[in-house]
Amino acid sequence: MINLFRKGWRPAAVLLLLFIAWEMAVNLAEVPAWLLPPPTEIVLEAISGWEGFSHHLQSTVMLSLLGFAIGTVIGLITAVILHLLPFIRESVYPLLILSQNVPIIVLAPLLVVWFGFGILPKLIVITLVCFFPITVAALDGFRQTPGELRHYMLMAGASKGQLFWKLELPYSLPSLFSGLKISATYSVMGAVISEWLGAKEGIGVYMTLASSSFRTDRVFVAIFAIMLLSLLFFGGILLAERLLIKWKSRESARK
Repeated sequence: MINLFRKGWRPAAVLLLLFIAWEMAVNLAEVPAWLLPPPTEIVLEAISGWEGFSHHLQSTVMLSLLGFAIGTVIGLITAVILHLLPFIRESVYPLLILSQNVPIIVLAPLLVVWFGFGILPKLIVITLVCFFPITVAALDGFRQTPGELRHYMLMAGASKGQLFWKLELPYSLPSLFSGLKISATYSVMGAVISEWLGAKEGIGVYMTLASSSFRTDRVFVAIFAIMLLSLLFFGGILLAERLLIKWKSRESARK
């Protein structure tokens, strides 16, 4: 906790200075609130409008978590299949890379046409955003397994399944968690984009309504909420990484 405070106070101080400069610049230049509100006005709107904003926030959080969970499962399954079956990896991996060149914002309207306005197209958007970093990170982690340990286990008679579960998967955890951290932050962005497709509630809906009514302060409330959610998701994955890898290290030491 002390180390976290020592490392975190510098960016917090820079952020505070930026807000102070923003507040002073807006007030001195007499910028209209509908064009660029000062930070104090944004904070007041966040407090006074919390009751109307909270259900939008809850909807986005639930959608992000569900889409992230589905994307994680699909990403891991894809990575395992591509790792264990090299001939499939050589055929499919280039197609996965090409699929990431299609902008999600362009694909999203097609998903509405194909699957309607329900939750399914929204989950597909978040899954498409999340699964690729996890797949790539897991594949890189599998390849980082030390060759001498692999040869040792093969000489000891380990099967392909034992080699994967006992050696390759534990060694892939650091890389895998790197992909999870990226996907966790992307899931919030994907949820907001999916809500622009025609949802009834969510931060994306709140942002759209605020923008159309020139409530710039509410738009900034939504932006800061998205940033905060991304940081919280990132922090949750970081905490899970420390706990799980620490547990793995202790387990290895006992064995």
